[in-house]
Amino acid sequence: MAGNANQVCSMGTLINLQNVGKTYITGSVANEVLKNVNLTIDEGEMVVILGPSGSGKSTLLNMLGGLDSASCGTITFGEKTVTELDDSRLSDFRAEDVGIVFQFYNLIPTLTAAENVALMSELGVEIMDPMEALKLVGLAGYENKFPSQMSGGQQQRVGIARALVVDPEIVFADEPTGNLDSNTTLEVLKLMQKIVHEKNQTMVMVTHDNYLASFGDKVIHIRDGKIIGIDEHPGGRTELNENEITDMYPGGTLAVPGEEITPYENA
Repeated sequence: MAGNANQVCSMGTLINLQNVGKTYITGSVANEVLKNVNLTIDEGEMVVILGPSGSGKSTLLNMLGGLDSASCGTITFGEKTVTELDDSRLSDFRAEDVGIVFQFYNLIPTLTAAENVALMSELGVEIMDPMEALKLVGLAGYENKFPSQMSGGQQQRVGIARALVVDPEIVFADEPTGNLDSNTTLEVLKLMQKIVHEKNQTMVMVTHDNYLASFGDKVIHIRDGKIIGIDEHPGGRTELNENEITDMYPGGTLAVPGEEITPYENA
């Protein structure tokens, strides 16, 4: 499909999943939450994992970020095989290669914006200048403000700056606009798009909201632990129209009306 003016060329595959599954065992009960997932994520893409509650999308995000382990299969990140890393190397991977943006900001109220952004340095992780990170997210001049002195959107921007300050290979965002109103949601999504497309930053976002998913370059539709389709529209949506009606697709909805989804071969 043709992209829009925001489109950039990816530089190659960053993450590769081969036959990945996840099963939780509770007593004698086995709950298979991810089933035979095969997936690639390219550098410089904004990828959205879209699915209803309980679909396995957050579990998939956690495994991609090294926060949870796979029960089977292989996850490679560049030249690293994440599924083979021991606890120490996995901790280094999470600290140095990954940035995380949370739904509830997770800012420390007694620290300023700059101090919140610089927290990773306390763990011995090399970081960029916190002021530069705040500038990247449009918060130059806010470095001495406390969370209580900022709006929800500004606090989330601090959260994004905190994720970027380690200069990560990839940023993971779990429902990052879930606490924001529609106007602020649009501002944050456009900021994330800008960072991805202008800085060639790879980003993976999880959401249950089909319309928000349409801002990504690639949408991974997941249901009942399986990827059921992949919807690609490089550049993503650039405006928010909450009244727009989208076409239905089994297990989810098309992220962009009128586009055809590519069925997932292992569904």
